[in-house]
Amino acid sequence: MTLPHRAIILAAGQGKRLLPLTEARPKCLIELSGKSLLAWQLLRLQAAGVEEAVIVTGFRADAVEAEVARLSLEMPVRLAFNPFYTVSDNTASCWIVRAEFDREVLVLNGDTLFGPGVAERLLDAPEGDITVTIDRKPSYDADDMKVLTEAGKLRAIGKTIEAYDAESIGFLRFSKAGAAKFAAGVEAVLAHPEGLRRWYLSVIDELAHSGVDVRVCSIEGLEWGEMDFPADVENLNRLSAGWR
Repeated sequence: MTLPHRAIILAAGQGKRLLPLTEARPKCLIELSGKSLLAWQLLRLQAAGVEEAVIVTGFRADAVEAEVARLSLEMPVRLAFNPFYTVSDNTASCWIVRAEFDREVLVLNGDTLFGPGVAERLLDAPEGDITVTIDRKPSYDADDMKVLTEAGKLRAIGKTIEAYDAESIGFLRFSKAGAAKFAAGVEAVLAHPEGLRRWYLSVIDELAHSGVDVRVCSIEGLEWGEMDFPADVENLNRLSAGWR
């Protein structure tokens, strides 16, 4: 597999569970150890050799645009606006940029902070149609996106699955063929009104059950975190305090 030169960051939501921190800014712009979460993501992707990024925006798209301009990255960054962000989940964001899935590509949740080595480990993972980055821990809570694995393959993914042994960190890699299958799956889901309320990882679950080669890449031992609640901000500040 060739190196994906495009990364898509899903950052349309406001992050209401983080209020009042997100009253006037999306959660991807919350500052962590001197940089916004989005800045950490873009700088890590650039350092890993990704050549361009596409950010799906929604709430305060203007603030995201200003942050990208302020960063003056070497890597080109384009913005795509999701006008349905107040009434939809992130499958709709994937639908907005479905044309971007025409090659090898990375997809990253806008609330995932990842440290040194994470992107590189995903990019070095063995070839598969779709590769889901996972971590493992002693116990999982209701908000974790749980994953069931078997011999390096993903068998199921979802917050309410009954059998699981890992969690998704919200960072995926697609081959060209896998990207095409995913885009087709997203279009099929959005053909129905209820599709607006679906997570894009539910499409990954359906593809895995249909026989698509969905693999996992463990980043056990590396640093990452997800930002959903105010307590997470304090935790991620501590996590990133020693990063450069």
